[in-house]
Amino acid sequence: MTDDAYLVLLPGVATALGVPPAAVGDLACMDTPAVQQWLRAQGVTVASPALRLVPPEETAAIPEDAERLPVPLGDEELSRLRQRTAPPEQARLEEELLAYRSCTDGRDALLARALAAGVPAHRIAELTGEDLATVKALTR
Repeated sequence: MTDDAYLVLLPGVATALGVPPAAVGDLACMDTPAVQQWLRAQGVTVASPALRLVPPEETAAIPEDAERLPVPLGDEELSRLRQRTAPPEQARLEEELLAYRSCTDGRDALLARALAAGVPAHRIAELTGEDLATVKALTR
C-alpha cells in the first residue's frame, strides 16, 4: 500500500474503483503543473468519466495497464475521498464521528473556563454529561 492517492484513467472499464475527482470537491493537486500535464498527455479533462481518484488503501485494485499518477492529498482531502468511497452506511457513521470530533474539540478548555468562571463542577458535569471526576480532574 502507498501513502498517495492516485488519479487513474480507466477507459471502457465499468468499475466501482475510486470516484470522479469532482465528487471529492476542490483538490489542491488538480491545479498543479504535474497533474495538468498528465491530463493533457492522456487527452482527458477533469470531467472525463474515465478519470477516477483512488484512495491509498485501494491502489492494489488498480489494473496493471491503467494509466496512473500518484497525487498527495491533504488530511481533509483524503478524509473526503475516503468518505466518498465508503459504503453509504459507513459514510453516514463517519459523518457522525466527524461531527462528534468537532463538538468535542476544545472540550477541556471549555470545562476549565467554566470552572474558572465559578460554575460548580457538579453543575458542569450535569450540563455536559461528563463524569464528575473528569471535571474535577481539570482543577488540579
